[in-house]
Amino acid sequence: MQVIVTGGAGFLGARLIQTLLEEGQRIEGETITRVTSIDLAPCPLDDPRVESWVGDVADKALIERAMGDDTLAVCHLAAVVSSQAEADFELGMRVNLEATQALLDACRAHPRRLRFLFASSLAVFGPGLEQPVPEVVGPQPRSSYGAQKAIGELLVNDYSRRGFIDGRVCRLPTIVARPGKPNQAASSFASSIIREPLAGQRAVCPVDPDLPLWLSSPRAMVGNLRHALQLDGDALGEWRTLNLPGITVTVTQLLDALERQAGAETRALVDFEPDAAIDKIVASWPGGLDIERPLSLGFQADADVDTVIHAYREDYLNT
Repeated sequence: MQVIVTGGAGFLGARLIQTLLEEGQRIEGETITRVTSIDLAPCPLDDPRVESWVGDVADKALIERAMGDDTLAVCHLAAVVSSQAEADFELGMRVNLEATQALLDACRAHPRRLRFLFASSLAVFGPGLEQPVPEVVGPQPRSSYGAQKAIGELLVNDYSRRGFIDGRVCRLPTIVARPGKPNQAASSFASSIIREPLAGQRAVCPVDPDLPLWLSSPRAMVGNLRHALQLDGDALGEWRTLNLPGITVTVTQLLDALERQAGAETRALVDFEPDAAIDKIVASWPGGLDIERPLSLGFQADADVDTVIHAYREDYLNT
């Protein structure tokens, strides 16, 4: 039985695919035997159980071809991220909104009620909210990316209410530290100020050092996404939106942990160069979300900021 993962060529999508193919992974009693990735590039995993469909995630014909009778679930991770969606409105609408509806409609047409995992974001919220922000607070985005994700959340909930899908919406924290090169997310600096110094390279922080960030390690994030996909829908109740666990960390605290683990010379490689456009987007996001319900459902948060950096070093640097 198969699971479809959009964005499977990305580091988070590839890690989720790898996790879903671990021995014994099941959905509703059915064993996951293969995963289909839909992305603009092939999934980097060298595994015969992974099939890559290279193309536009909003291409309805491609989606329909990939949606086999043995499909159990769809994990929609593909997105045009924050700064890029702000710079290219049409592209953001196509990937973040039109593709979401195309996938939902394909699931609706499927003979079985499929599980649908939608990766949303804390960017659906705006500034000035009570913190930690409860799940029941309505979205107040201050970016096109946040608005597109908020609309997607409502669609997934409504399609679930109508019985078309078995949906679950996961509001993702900022992931630290992402391996590889910086992307076009406004929060990309949060990984760069850890990743680059650990490689002996300089990094730039464009925001205030006291700005609180809501963070998760890739390790915790992938585990929580897998748990969300496998969790019985009845446990979620009628409202299918979850604040995925994270921890609140300021930039200064992140650099303090870097120094503790890798020395003062790594911290010295971070330069502070304010960027008003990036600061405006990131500062509009809450520094913490209420995660009481997700924790009660078995989701997990990183223990502390040192754990986040240690996980990156262990998983990607073998240190």
